[in-house]
Amino acid sequence: MVDLNIAAEEQLNQALELLHFGFRAITSHPDERLAALGYSRVHHRILYFIGRHPGSSVNGLLQIMKVSKQYLHRPLKRLVEDGYVLARADNRDRRSKQLSLSAKGSRLEASLTGEQRKQLARAFEHAGEDAESGWRKVMALLAGEQ
Repeated sequence: MVDLNIAAEEQLNQALELLHFGFRAITSHPDERLAALGYSRVHHRILYFIGRHPGSSVNGLLQIMKVSKQYLHRPLKRLVEDGYVLARADNRDRRSKQLSLSAKGSRLEASLTGEQRKQLARAFEHAGEDAESGWRKVMALLAGEQ
C-alpha cells in the first residue's frame, strides 16, 4: 500500500519545482535587461507597481508592495535619480510625494513587463480557460496567505 503522505508530499514538491522553474522562466528576460542597466528585480517591481498605481505616495507604494521602507528606499531613490521615476510634491500635503513613471520609465517598464505578459498569454492560451482560472485561484489563495 502506498503511503498517501509520501505521495502527497511528492506532488507538493513537484508543484514547488514547477513554481520555481516557472518563476525563473518569467523573470529571466527582465533580469538580464535589468542587470545590463545595473538594476535588480526590485527595480522592476517598483516600476511595475508605480506604473499600475500612478500618483501613489511612497507610503501607498509600501502598502501595495507589502515591503518595508528600508527595502524600497535605495532602489526607489536610484530610479528617481536616473530619471525613470518622477517624485512630485502632493498638492494637498507637501511632505508627501506622488510617484509616477517618466516617459523613460514607462518605456523600460513596458519592455520588461511586456515580455512577461506575452509569456503568460501563451501559457494561458495553451492551457485553456479552466487551467487559467485554476491558476489564478491558486495564486490568489497563495497571495492571501501573507
